[in-house]
Amino acid sequence: MDMFEDYCIITQEDLEDIKDSISTQDLPSAINTIKEYLKQQDLVELNIGVTGESGSGKSTFVNAFRGLGDEDEGSAETGPVETTMESKDYLHPKYKNVKVWDLPGIGTPNFKADEYLELVQFERYDFFIIIASDRFRECHTQLAKEIMRMGKKFYFVRSKMDFCIIAEKKKKNFDQKKTLDTIREDCENGLRKIGIEDPVVFLISGWELGNYDLNKLQETMEKELPQHKRRVLMLALPNITLEINEKKKKILEANIGKVALLSAIVATVPVPGLSVAVDFAIVKKEIETYYNTFGLDDPTLQKLCEKSGKTIEELKSLMKSPLRFGINPASILSLLGAASLVVAENAVEYVASLIPILGTVVAGGMSYMTVSGMLKRALDDIAEDARNVLIASVGTAV
Repeated sequence: MDMFEDYCIITQEDLEDIKDSISTQDLPSAINTIKEYLKQQDLVELNIGVTGESGSGKSTFVNAFRGLGDEDEGSAETGPVETTMESKDYLHPKYKNVKVWDLPGIGTPNFKADEYLELVQFERYDFFIIIASDRFRECHTQLAKEIMRMGKKFYFVRSKMDFCIIAEKKKKNFDQKKTLDTIREDCENGLRKIGIEDPVVFLISGWELGNYDLNKLQETMEKELPQHKRRVLMLALPNITLEINEKKKKILEANIGKVALLSAIVATVPVPGLSVAVDFAIVKKEIETYYNTFGLDDPTLQKLCEKSGKTIEELKSLMKSPLRFGINPASILSLLGAASLVVAENAVEYVASLIPILGTVVAGGMSYMTVSGMLKRALDDIAEDARNVLIASVGTAV
């Protein structure tokens, strides 16, 4: 089974519960019930602990992972000396169920390694990023071994790669791939010498997060997370590489089946106007999620403009989706091609839903096809827009 199929599991019991609930509710209450059900999948928490020596770039990584710069509102404090004196959680700006924890520096006079693990309450985290801006040292391996003993995952990250590359470029016969391979091999050999078997090191720049080993890191984290947390991770990652853009699309596409099934259940309840009202509500919510996930909302586009030197008008000119001017009934109807199709379908749904058994199949099937088709077209268009914006903002196919 493809890993993405795991995200859209919905049980028959779930569907029956929803149908029982909305069959006795008025129209606004039924719509709210559906919306609340869809929200449940966004309540899965993900806690990421970021640790390492003072000055290693921990706080910059915490910010970059959440799509923020060091001076943006809500960013973790950064500086050349230790600025993190106690564990602090930073919420993702779009996904409040994702917390990236900036942990105090290890290996400093302020924090002894044997007291550190208890101090930061290591048991609360789903996995850990262990950062070093130079060689990994004994304090890093002590952390890694304790995390392994606890049965949790960790990832070694060699930070500040942008500074390394700038320095190496001054040398004759500079070769970036060879330079990166040499740095990675040096880090891994160093870890072997201090007791880590088969170490894997990811080369990362907090200032240029989309470069170097980000794709390898996200692929590894995704594979090793429990199924119900993979979706949370992929949606929360900033949309800064084409690989991440495609992964986000696949995960969102997997959710279309769940949303369409909810629409199908609503279509079997004989309340005039309920199906179309709910369909518009859930389609609108999903499309808003698409824009936020791909970073095509105005606040995220504005940040991209500041980094790339492009204007927001330039980036928006690359978008072709009919939804780019706003998510409203008219733009949603454009996904169908004609408003009359929805009206006609609604009438058929209502009549058919009054017919036992056969009506359930007919009404539900028509609503399922309508919603899934609308969302599939919207997702295809928005993902392509995001791809074009991403390529234009970095000036190359990343």
